[in-house]
Amino acid sequence: MKNEEYNTLQSPPLSGEVGKGGKPNSRLLSLDVLRGITIAGMIMVNNPGSWDYVYAPLGHAEWNGLTPTDLVFPFFMFIMGISTYISLRKFNFEFNKPTLFKIIKRTCVIFLIGLGLSWFGLSFRTFNSLSGEGLGFFECLWKGVTNFENLRILGVMQRLALTYGITALIAIFVKHKYIPYIIVITLLGYFFLLLFGNGFEFSENNIISVIDRAILGTNHMYLDNGIRLDPEGLTSTIPAICHVLIGFYCGKLILSTKDNTQRMHYLFIIGTILTFAGFLLSYGCPINKKIWSPTYTLVTCGLAATLLALLIWIIDIKGYKKWSVFFESFGVNPLFIYVAAGVFAILLMNITFTYDTQLITLKGFIYTICLQPLFGDYFGSLVYALLFVGFNWMIGNILYKKQIYIKI
Repeated sequence: MKNEEYNTLQSPPLSGEVGKGGKPNSRLLSLDVLRGITIAGMIMVNNPGSWDYVYAPLGHAEWNGLTPTDLVFPFFMFIMGISTYISLRKFNFEFNKPTLFKIIKRTCVIFLIGLGLSWFGLSFRTFNSLSGEGLGFFECLWKGVTNFENLRILGVMQRLALTYGITALIAIFVKHKYIPYIIVITLLGYFFLLLFGNGFEFSENNIISVIDRAILGTNHMYLDNGIRLDPEGLTSTIPAICHVLIGFYCGKLILSTKDNTQRMHYLFIIGTILTFAGFLLSYGCPINKKIWSPTYTLVTCGLAATLLALLIWIIDIKGYKKWSVFFESFGVNPLFIYVAAGVFAILLMNITFTYDTQLITLKGFIYTICLQPLFGDYFGSLVYALLFVGFNWMIGNILYKKQIYIKI
């Protein structure tokens, strides 16, 4: 895997770009850094010491609204769209069987990895819930690993898979000049679906919940405060596809412009237009992550484009790179580190042992026994999250230093 070609969740080389002294640059470093920031952010907000003690900016909006935490996942999807353009460009976006096979393979593998993470966590939870009912070890284990009737089908990785796969197929089957029209028509259609289907209401009468329950089944969806409204559900994946398509089109802009200053200016302009449009339209279409409202798509894509422009100016134009090494370790192997973090989180939450005559998890021991007494409830919870990020960074940094890029 050393020095191998990157997959679409990473930043392939930008062909034709020339650096100082006439030497070709292998990549636009700001793409890796932004991806690394989002992966580190996703890991941090997903792993507090206690969900009862989370600072407001590190939690999702309860319903309408936007917090910093609501930005990390869509920022990653935006960058994935850019990387998809860069990756498919070397095939001239032409349809052929090898390209189609690669797209389908990557989509299926990413989806199955996400499904595997859901199954892994569910197996542990089921085993632990049955262990106190007098059943034998192997009986509990069997019931845990075969609890498919309660397996959540969709999730973060599954959404990445579906949005990547559909975007890549559009890229090879549709002329790119039509993509903006596809984005606008899709977001408008989704808005009217929400408008006439109680889509802005937090209840199971919400059209998003109704459709997802009919297709996925109640037991295979996320339960949010007693409501089956999956934030990564099937219906809300429709506007999320537009998210990746916007990133894809920004990738087209980046590749068609060789000068980093021009890239920065164009991205600032796009980011400003999308952000202001999203906030202005939010008076009639609230910004809402859980239903992935059209305004949520516009605002987060706009902010992502603006941040990327800023990073291009700081890193690729001004050359201030030393501070970004930490995030590069996340950015060059994003999929592997995110999945590894998911596995470690499940193990920490489910491996138990006896401490002071009480059964406690590894996570509970680290937070409750070690951190909480020293730092308090909220800050201790944040320290746990930061330590967890640091642990995963060490793994990513080893791979980064050895130039090992794990691809699909």
